Amino acid sequence: MSEPVGGSGARGIVRGPQSFVAGLGLIALALFAIWAGGDLARGTLGAIGPGLMPYGLALGVGLCGAALCVAGLLRDGAPLQSMPLRGPVVILLAIGLFAVTIRPFAFGSLSTPGLGLAVAGPLAVLVAGYASHEARFSELAILGLLLTAGCMLLFGDLLNLPIPMLPTALIQALSGTLPSRTLLRIAAGALALAGLVLLVVSRRSAKREPIDVARHSLTT
Repeated sequence: MSEPVGGSGARGIVRGPQSFVAGLGLIALALFAIWAGGDLARGTLGAIGPGLMPYGLALGVGLCGAALCVAGLLRDGAPLQSMPLRGPVVILLAIGLFAVTIRPFAFGSLSTPGLGLAVAGPLAVLVAGYASHEARFSELAILGLLLTAGCMLLFGDLLNLPIPMLPTALIQALSGTLPSRTLLRIAAGALALAGLVLLVVSRRSAKREPIDVARHSLTT
């Protein structure tokens, strides 16, 4: 159990420190997202640009942060608590890994291969999931595969956003053989199928486990 920082007595103008600090963090994150995507065209609702959805999400996050700050000023809440470093460090590692793998990234004379969302997405979900002590590889793999397949169809097929979807080497190898949208749909379908197969296998294993335990207890 993490210990609260500070007592439960008078806290001055901030009555809910946890809510207030969380709100400030969300506002800072929203401002950073708006700044980072400032050079992307937003377009219109009829012709959505690559910057419209990130901008809308950033505004939503900022509004949620502002609401938390107001709640921290108006309502009594929990005091600040000491925070373990595992969660933030692993999440930041997953974000950085996603950034350097979704498209080619240069480190001086070295560069990473562009793996596209099809590979960078599941990889980021797997790494981020281990921010929790209760992480299970099979559950994270299923989530990563199905979530990535949905994102590929939504952002690449329906919205046609300029996001790298497939590994650069695969695109070069299959260039001219299939239309890019068809290739994207095939890849998304393969990811979704793999995720569903893992889901069925994991559920069958979970159902067999109590039976195996009961048999073991009877034989012993």
